[in-house]
Amino acid sequence: MPGLLRGIARTAVVAGTATAVSNRVSRRQAGRWARQEQAVAESPPPQQVPDQGSGDGGGGMADTLAQLKQLGELKQQGILTEEEFEAQKAHILGS
Repeated sequence: MPGLLRGIARTAVVAGTATAVSNRVSRRQAGRWARQEQAVAESPPPQQVPDQGSGDGGGGMADTLAQLKQLGELKQQGILTEEEFEAQKAHILGS
């Protein structure tokens, strides 16, 4: 009988520990998500890359490369999301 009680007690301790660890992990993850959402809410709205057009054709490739470089820098700085980056890139390349 003492062996049975010892086994039950051990199982209860293990289950309690697992529950406590799981709850702590959940709280930490929820905190991370809340901080990420707050950072996104506080960030400035994405900047639009001005459309320079290709009306005169005098340096079109250089202008396009400059715009793509600027766009890449905005993405690296975290100002543009991946979707915004792809949309602006398609707009610049005329796709």
